[in-house]
Amino acid sequence: MSVSSPAPASPAPASSASAASAADTAAPTQGELLDFVRRAAADAELIASLPLDPEGRTWVRLEGPGGSEAWLIGWPPGTGTGWHDHADSVGAFVTAAGELKENALAARLPTDGWKTLELSEGVDRERRLPTGKGRAFGQHHVHEVLNESADRHAVSVHAYYPPLPQIRRYSRTGPTLRLEQVERPQDWQ
Repeated sequence: MSVSSPAPASPAPASSASAASAADTAAPTQGELLDFVRRAAADAELIASLPLDPEGRTWVRLEGPGGSEAWLIGWPPGTGTGWHDHADSVGAFVTAAGELKENALAARLPTDGWKTLELSEGVDRERRLPTGKGRAFGQHHVHEVLNESADRHAVSVHAYYPPLPQIRRYSRTGPTLRLEQVERPQDWQ
């Protein structure tokens, strides 16, 4: 994985001054986050500014609305996130180039106090998200995002509020979901 420097295109890169003023604004809704990622994904200059690495995902942090955390992410062919959630954050993402696939669980899981769950039949959902398509999601949304293309990068824009307090990572074998790791911001910054 590699991290690239933010480009000067809008939306502007996050700054500590903007983070300080975020406390003075209302929390963005899922709809506002989705509107933001749609606008950012439609910004051809911003999307073209992301350096793409054939070996791993690349990302640039963006300034999201109302103190949200936002990212422009490049996905090489055949890459994905693995199963995870965004804890107490709500979020939205839109595919800006290529196509992504989202596998998600249509079930509310307990947030704490478990290591392994047996999932019921019928909780799996699959969405294909070609260029310009995306979605918003609520707290504790468990999913994985994949670029299944064999030869084409995908690019997407993501936003979360509040800024990600943690990400829980899971492994999945058939109907069994197992909590494997809890990551905090210092683990990926």
